[in-house]
Amino acid sequence: KTFRPKRKFEPGTQRFELHKRAQASLNSGVDLKAAVQLPNGEDQNDWVAVHVVDFFNRINLIYGTICEFCTEKTCPVMSGGPRYEYRWQDDVKYKKPTALPAPQYMNLLMDWIEVQINNERIFPTRVGVPFPKNFVQICKKILCRLFRVFVHVYIHHFDRIILMGAEAHVNTCYKHFYYFVTELNLIDRKELEPL
Repeated sequence: KTFRPKRKFEPGTQRFELHKRAQASLNSGVDLKAAVQLPNGEDQNDWVAVHVVDFFNRINLIYGTICEFCTEKTCPVMSGGPRYEYRWQDDVKYKKPTALPAPQYMNLLMDWIEVQINNERIFPTRVGVPFPKNFVQICKKILCRLFRVFVHVYIHHFDRIILMGAEAHVNTCYKHFYYFVTELNLIDRKELEPL
């Protein structure tokens, strides 16, 4: 349930080219601070859309590697240590912030994000179809919630990441995420405090 098919960009489209550029800079040992800067002449919404989808795919994969150790017994509350508890609210089934076990929170989160990024009215894939006026606000919410996955993984499951030998990958992914959201001011600094 936690692994989901990756969202792909249509070859030949502008977003596919932006995706390739972002991937190339991430894999080349390039300075990640410079790599997250909006390329000259590119639309910021396209740049954000490409990164949100990529981060969803990567973070979903990271959580998928430790999900068998993140159970209702080991993680009865979605948290980032004793100081931070994350409650789920989706304004549909959960109209008020609700405390949930971490695995249930994660499943709801990944389902919710998948619905957002597959919604053509929010993340249009056809050239010439505009992004909605509230696109950046939607992306801020998605990114803020994805950050909570990093918090939970780092604080509660990083020992497993180390045992798998995946800490370099997770750290690089987190640095890329952090530089991106701070470069474009997409997550409130207060939300970033747990890490």
